[in-house]
Amino acid sequence: MADAQVFEETFSITSINDEKYDRVSRIYGTSQDNTLTMTLDINHELFPVTVGEQLNMVLATTLSLDGTKEETSWRSVSKSGTTTLADMYDYVCYGKNYRFEDGDGDVMKYYASFGGLLLYIEGPFRKLTGLKIDNIYMLLKHS
Repeated sequence: MADAQVFEETFSITSINDEKYDRVSRIYGTSQDNTLTMTLDINHELFPVTVGEQLNMVLATTLSLDGTKEETSWRSVSKSGTTTLADMYDYVCYGKNYRFEDGDGDVMKYYASFGGLLLYIEGPFRKLTGLKIDNIYMLLKHS
């Protein structure tokens, strides 16, 4: 089986904008090696975040621990009693990758939407190239 996790990084939260919506905050962060920047919309009532906090982010093609694709919806899998990747994280979203852009030099820009909550990551092509797939799970936890 192929590895379900196509991206994993720890981000340090540098700023938070919670002024526009009641339950949604836009958080900004940088990777530990300062090569990636991230902008992410989250429901701050479900997953509160503070500036300076470390978040571990995983982007995966499936929630199955063995990497197999689910035959049913992720909600059915989680209710079946089977342990999944989602059990190890605090905040899980399912969404769609909708755009890739080339930046300056080796820089790539990656965009995904999780039911209208947006994710934007910018960084070296070699770190983001595995994200060229259609649908994705985003999993977050406090480090």
